[in-house]
Amino acid sequence: MRLLCLGQTVPARGTPAIRRAGTARSGVVAVRLLGLVLAGASLGGCASLFDTSKEETVYPDVPAEQRYNEGLTLMQKGEYAQAITRFEDVDRQHPYSDWARKALLMIAYANYTQGSYDECIAAGRRYLALHPGSEDAAYAQYLIAASYFDQIPDISRDQQRTQRAMDSLEEVIRKFPNTEYAVSAKKKLEVARDQLAGKEMMIGRYYLEQRNYAGAINRFKVVVTRYQTTRHVEEALYRLTEAYMALGVMSEAQTSAAVLGYNFPDSSWYQDAYKLVQSRGVDPKMNEQSWIAKAFKGFTLG
Repeated sequence: MRLLCLGQTVPARGTPAIRRAGTARSGVVAVRLLGLVLAGASLGGCASLFDTSKEETVYPDVPAEQRYNEGLTLMQKGEYAQAITRFEDVDRQHPYSDWARKALLMIAYANYTQGSYDECIAAGRRYLALHPGSEDAAYAQYLIAASYFDQIPDISRDQQRTQRAMDSLEEVIRKFPNTEYAVSAKKKLEVARDQLAGKEMMIGRYYLEQRNYAGAINRFKVVVTRYQTTRHVEEALYRLTEAYMALGVMSEAQTSAAVLGYNFPDSSWYQDAYKLVQSRGVDPKMNEQSWIAKAFKGFTLG
């Protein structure tokens, strides 16, 4: 397992590459966590305002690189919660050091690894707010998108998180187009788009069963116009043929069947659509004025 080092690019998937910190000390003065220690001298008449019977808790002044390395060691052991604590110590005690910057990224990564997606997203966003021009900003953005992606629910549930995943993945592609993270984001984006198309198909089929043909057409239209590259487009075109025939709009039924046959000539969905229109004594026929034909104009899938 490789870990993340300063100035080193991180792979899009798996454990980020990190080397153990060197022995050079950070030039930043450590910041204590619990405030000032009260002086031992008597405070005279004000002494009654303080409880001097309790000792102050003083954390040892541990160098940033030592705490960072402790976090890496714990991650190698799979002890992510304890590793996060060490990285948080670095972030709090040495907030302006390069170690703190790397520690914040590791907090995001460790949370992602153990499935604490909200915490990963929060850490990733904080990293981007503090270090937008960093060489690791692309990876922080990718971790945010991956956290949303891994929470995509099945198509029977609300798809708000799927849309968030798509928005975040598109942001990776837009901001960091020439990185390996953009390549991975594009693949995840297609999966997310397929998910949303599947949701539309599920609702459209339900409307068909209820003979709400106009409602069904609207759902299948979304798939045909927005999600043409997904695996659901073949069935969507067939269902449009079916719905338009039920309404008696033969020109649109013939067009959807023709578009289906042109792009997917070997599809079983086309064979069914062909038989369906022929049952009315007509063949698939392209109507160039149809919204279906316009949706596919200049875009050939097959």
